[in-house]
Amino acid sequence: MVLKNFIVFEGIDGSGTSTQLKLLSKAFNDIVITAEPTDKETGKFLRRMLAGDFSVSEKTNAFLFAADRCEHLYGKGGIVETCESGKIVVSDRYIFSSLAYQTASGAEELPVLLNSTFPLPQVLFYFVINPEISLSRVNARSGKKEIYEKIEIQKKIADMYEKVISSYEQDSSKNGMKVIRIDATKPIKEISVQIQEAVKSLN
Repeated sequence: MVLKNFIVFEGIDGSGTSTQLKLLSKAFNDIVITAEPTDKETGKFLRRMLAGDFSVSEKTNAFLFAADRCEHLYGKGGIVETCESGKIVVSDRYIFSSLAYQTASGAEELPVLLNSTFPLPQVLFYFVINPEISLSRVNARSGKKEIYEKIEIQKKIADMYEKVISSYEQDSSKNGMKVIRIDATKPIKEISVQIQEAVKSLN
């Protein structure tokens, strides 16, 4: 099932999704911007885990992300409620991140099972970039690195992302979701224009 008015940005760390979300929010004042993990208590817990404050098994990780996503969708003022009110919601990451990151980390088929009942976005923007380039961007940032921000892991995740997104593209006539690939190495302004034009044509 596709959720009308719902848009998702996906890509490996350092692909530029956060930058483009900020530009999109400036271009469209009425768009609701959100992200996963969320700013709810479930999401705060996950962010601590991603920061390396503690560790859990990959299976537990998959359940935790699914729980945070469920509240993100169906909780009070969540994605579903907001989209059904007629507003456009754009999320930085969604089920595709779980399918790429957690599967690449060894959770196998569990992420697919846990996310199988969640609605698909109307449009998915997939930011494509070489992991070495994206990680160089991450390393240029200040602050503590997350547990997945290592080149060996990012290469595995990039490969898994490609498999996941390609499978949805091949089945687009059935699932109804539009996938737009973004060359994340292009100039920020050029990418922003491409995204804004696609959002304007949303119906």
